[in-house]
Amino acid sequence: MHKVLIIAEAGVNHNGSMVMAKQLIDVAAEAGADYVKFQTFKTENLVSKDAKKAEYQLENMTDAKSDSQFEMLKKLELSIEMHHELIDYCKQKKINFLSTAFDLESIDLLNSVGINLFKIPSGEITNLPYLQKIGSLNKKVIVSSGMCVMSEITDAVNILVSFGTTRENISVLHCTTDYPTAINDVNLNAMLSIKEHLNLGVGYSDHTLGIEVPIAAVAMGATIIEKHFTLDKKLSGPDHKASLEPAELKAMILAIRNIEKAMGNSLKQPTDAEIKNKLAARKSIHLSKNLTKGHVINQNDLVMKRPGDGISPMLMMSVIGKKIKAEMVKEYKLKWEDLE
Repeated sequence: MHKVLIIAEAGVNHNGSMVMAKQLIDVAAEAGADYVKFQTFKTENLVSKDAKKAEYQLENMTDAKSDSQFEMLKKLELSIEMHHELIDYCKQKKINFLSTAFDLESIDLLNSVGINLFKIPSGEITNLPYLQKIGSLNKKVIVSSGMCVMSEITDAVNILVSFGTTRENISVLHCTTDYPTAINDVNLNAMLSIKEHLNLGVGYSDHTLGIEVPIAAVAMGATIIEKHFTLDKKLSGPDHKASLEPAELKAMILAIRNIEKAMGNSLKQPTDAEIKNKLAARKSIHLSKNLTKGHVINQNDLVMKRPGDGISPMLMMSVIGKKIKAEMVKEYKLKWEDLE
């Protein structure tokens, strides 16, 4: 099994603070994530000034005085200088930097700073010019599919391919766009449907509370896991409440790495450890009673007992009907040379 790509989604949980952004990078690196991901957007290009916050944003920001998406997002923008600073800091911490672009200008920004992997968020999967622009870059692309039906995912993939991205460079994440996502709304089997329908690498972008669902997704074949994390769930902001705290992120990644090891190579064969236990655990054909020389063996004469270093019980029918060459005692472990 290939190593699962784990994206620790910092998103906008930096609250506009470079200090917090670097602390989030520290946490992701310490937890063992492959990527730490932020969000890149120009608020003026993303929302209109009269756009209201989403329901989950209002619920998760109970201390916010305004219901304006524009005002909320403007405080969370990362400038190009901040991108460079965060990329340099990620290099120091030996973790890959990633960010999601939410508008055309931001795609250019990320391309200009050398990003080789582009993440398409669920909200942009029906944004034709956005898909065309990313497709034309011919980079690796991860597509989140929250709120989608299969035909919308198919259309998005076809657009990426038609504008220059190879199918081998595209992966699709099953996702439910609700923060937090109720367990009954996860539908992990949809990830397998996407894989079967599109014949692409698949993964899972998780918004549930806790860590068990992404771990289950890995056991089902996810090659990418994305999960929001924060320094503290109690912080003010749209995504903190549905994010993992540092210890939870570390526990999730450790569990995923263990699941990777447990998945194995799909061949059903005994391990080295099992081979050492095989003789002690399996049985051989023994005698259930004392027998005299020349006795013709019947099934009542036999009993199956450990260890398994004698004649296998699976060969019992080849033993029945044979004569014994010498007198033998109860519990004796039969050998082929005892028979004629």
